[in-house]
Amino acid sequence: MRVRVALAEKGIKYEYREEDLRNKSDLLLQMNPVHKKIPVLIHNGKPICESLIIVQYIDGVWNDKSPLLPFDPYKRAQARFWADFIDKKMYDTGRKLWSTKGEEHETTKEELLEIFKTLEEELGEKPYFGGETFGFMDVAFVTFYSCFYAFETFGEFSMEAEHPKIIAWAKRCMQKESVAKTLPDQQKVYEFALGMRKRFLGE
Repeated sequence: MRVRVALAEKGIKYEYREEDLRNKSDLLLQMNPVHKKIPVLIHNGKPICESLIIVQYIDGVWNDKSPLLPFDPYKRAQARFWADFIDKKMYDTGRKLWSTKGEEHETTKEELLEIFKTLEEELGEKPYFGGETFGFMDVAFVTFYSCFYAFETFGEFSMEAEHPKIIAWAKRCMQKESVAKTLPDQQKVYEFALGMRKRFLGE
């Protein structure tokens, strides 16, 4: 989703291919032999792997429109730091929220709310994480908006009540066509996570 948002922001046309991860194609295995994962951007016959690295590549190659990373080296480093924070924290904590129960589930919920609190403090009163314009950290984080309903339902909390600034920011991002046309429906994400929870926990 990050890659698709970035390409849309740049106005780049591309061919999109779905991948069956239970039956990986020869093309995927050839283009990403190390991790054998998606996404992979193939540009001029050469593969670029890992979503945040691809987004940075897109920003560097098509740098004449909608810059995502700041020009200032310090601000650029900060944007990368926070995107890395999101990668390190959100995936695992979010997954644990729907795959655990009991005390571990409660601890995970508190961890997730603390992550949102940290991100809300970083956002502050700015319209976007980088300032006045939609940028790299927004691309990194906004794709998790599709998981918010699942987080709220499994965690039994309200994002609007707990972290209103994050919700206002997400709604602002959703006004952008690049985001709105890319993110999946929150209910579908929840149903997928619910199915996985039942498989993991036998509920």
